Amino acid sequence: MEIKVNFLDKLRLEAKFDDFTVIADQPIRYKGDGSAPGPFDYFLASSALCAAYFVKLYCNTRNIPTENIRLSQNNIVDPENRYAQIFKIQVELPADISEKDRQGILRSIERCTVKKVVQEGPQFVIEEVESLDADAQALLTLNPDAEAATYILGKDLPLEKTIANMSGLLAGLGIKIEIASWRNIIPNVWSLHIRDAHSPMCFTNGKGATKESALASALGEYIERLSNNHFYAGSFWGEDIANAEFVHYPNEKWFKPGKKDALPKEILDAYSLAIYNPDKELRGSHLIDTNSGNTERGICSLPFVRQSDGATVYFPSNLIENLFASNGMSAGNTLAEAQVQCLSEIFERAVKREILEGEIALPDVQQDVLAKYPGILAGIQGLEEQGFPVLVKDASLGGQYPVMCVTLMNPRTGGVFASFGAHPSFEVALERSLTELLQGRSFEGLNDLPQPTFVSQAVTEPNNFVEHFIDSSGVVSWRFFSAKADYEFVEWDFSGRGENSNADEAATLFGILADLGKESYMAVYDQLGATACRILVPGYSEVYPVEDLIWDNTNKALLFRSDILNLHQLDDDALEDLLDRLENNELDDYSDIATLIGIEFDENTVWGQLTVLELKLLIHLALEQLEDAQDLTQAFLQYNDNSVERGLFYQALNVVLEVTLDDELELADYENNFRRMFGNERMDAAIGSVNGSVRFYGLTPTSMKLEGLDRHQRLIDSYKKLHVARSKFSGAGH
Repeated sequence: MEIKVNFLDKLRLEAKFDDFTVIADQPIRYKGDGSAPGPFDYFLASSALCAAYFVKLYCNTRNIPTENIRLSQNNIVDPENRYAQIFKIQVELPADISEKDRQGILRSIERCTVKKVVQEGPQFVIEEVESLDADAQALLTLNPDAEAATYILGKDLPLEKTIANMSGLLAGLGIKIEIASWRNIIPNVWSLHIRDAHSPMCFTNGKGATKESALASALGEYIERLSNNHFYAGSFWGEDIANAEFVHYPNEKWFKPGKKDALPKEILDAYSLAIYNPDKELRGSHLIDTNSGNTERGICSLPFVRQSDGATVYFPSNLIENLFASNGMSAGNTLAEAQVQCLSEIFERAVKREILEGEIALPDVQQDVLAKYPGILAGIQGLEEQGFPVLVKDASLGGQYPVMCVTLMNPRTGGVFASFGAHPSFEVALERSLTELLQGRSFEGLNDLPQPTFVSQAVTEPNNFVEHFIDSSGVVSWRFFSAKADYEFVEWDFSGRGENSNADEAATLFGILADLGKESYMAVYDQLGATACRILVPGYSEVYPVEDLIWDNTNKALLFRSDILNLHQLDDDALEDLLDRLENNELDDYSDIATLIGIEFDENTVWGQLTVLELKLLIHLALEQLEDAQDLTQAFLQYNDNSVERGLFYQALNVVLEVTLDDELELADYENNFRRMFGNERMDAAIGSVNGSVRFYGLTPTSMKLEGLDRHQRLIDSYKKLHVARSKFSGAGH
């Protein structure tokens, strides 16, 4: 984690990381003001807080109340060496906690991350640099031996060369990558989380049988998502980029809707139109780009090559963003390698959907076949030893598709997790199924898995597939576990041979799609210095329902974005109009404004937690529509899970509204005790919100220029690095 420090007045310091700011000072005896804890005090507190976190985690997973558990830490200083200290952590437990759980709680503290880092002894590297921002790869700490050459199935270059190339590319773009976490809880299964230190919203997870393969996986996914602009999907990219020569890619084209908002004839083709506009309800306005919001330019469309005949077809960027999420994108050492990865994931998700929604029972992989892969068996045994039964299934549907499945059962909670993996190699597909299962997960994290069901509707419901797509945490049918399989086991093999194995495998996978009667379209993105691609298979590789283009399109942001960001400048008529749109566009009252308008607000601010309901409430207050405001205040208090501070403000507001709207009550009779209950600052805000002297309490003013929105500005900074690279690439005559 990158922590930037600013020097304030006197001895005060400000540390900024992610969306947080921490102030440190020194005691008066050390010439400070004593206005905040000192740096060493924060260090001491961190280990106590970390220990308490693991106690809380242990208790939460076992439904043990923590109200009567107390924890303290004392540091005992050696009188002859003040740097030699003992941290004594003591826990007071209620009498009704069992001996097993008492020992479990003490063992949980042993897992404290702060404790382990201190015990390991961190290394400190202190150096001068010309620019903190230019030191782009300082936090990528795994440096494989450059002389080594470790080849794994599916990669056209050794892992060491792959990691070096990708790390160098990111450094060249000025992106500082940090490894935020590693996990290796069973043999031969590694995962890690990497992110942009400046813009931590840009992150990926990697997985593999070794540290190096997991890092290569994470870096590859990071470059794939950069190349396909996935980190920035759904977000507003600012007015500068919206009016730039290009918004997404130099080869994009903009087409104006026709008469009566008809679709431009230049976009899509007959095959895809039959899928995306079957009832002729899709209009041009449905396809306006969400990221730029530039309705004057028309529909931003990206060129894709139709694989059946090589023709170029333009797909609206809005359509891709709304329907495909991250499905069908990949990066590789070569185009063929990227294609294989891309197509494998398309098959993995499509076949998973067919199996789960069809409640298909899969055949077990025979033990003599599993025995061929001792590394994978060791990982499975590691899970079994921890008390998690594991089922290894052939998901090829009789040898049709290169897909495998590893399913974990949690007898402690009754939950299950069906993890799928795909690749032309049986072994690689099986390994991916296992590593996907534990990507970023701890054993405690396996306690949150949903329970299977015999209710078919719960399995086939569209959002269930979305949950499976995001992190495989959706619901699975009990029918999936039947011992009577719907298909025979096949030890399939779609892998290629020789120097052109990836090219052969890509051709095989494209051939499967062609045999299914599916048309596929590909775009290649190499402007950033890496080879990445995106493949669309209409009617097959979408994540979200096609109907979302009409009924739940992300570009509904354009109805609200400008007015919400300019909220403090709107007059009453404009507020009434905004309120009308919020009421009449089928929005979920509890959906968040950040997602609605595509802005990365700081999650710790009122903007970051603002819902549609709360925004409507504040507008009613600004318009002095107090009865409507009271109704929404009571709804907020009943169902909202906002911060304690915000909840107390609305409690104060509610009683002020109750008194104000009651003809028989006078606020002056209650104000003194209201102030004793809620405090002067909170009551000033509540009374001011009712009498009109305070508007939109807690929402700091901003505008379409995005001033004050540091988190979002960091996201745009990240995107601008790609924009500059693409501009240079285009200007060089490519």
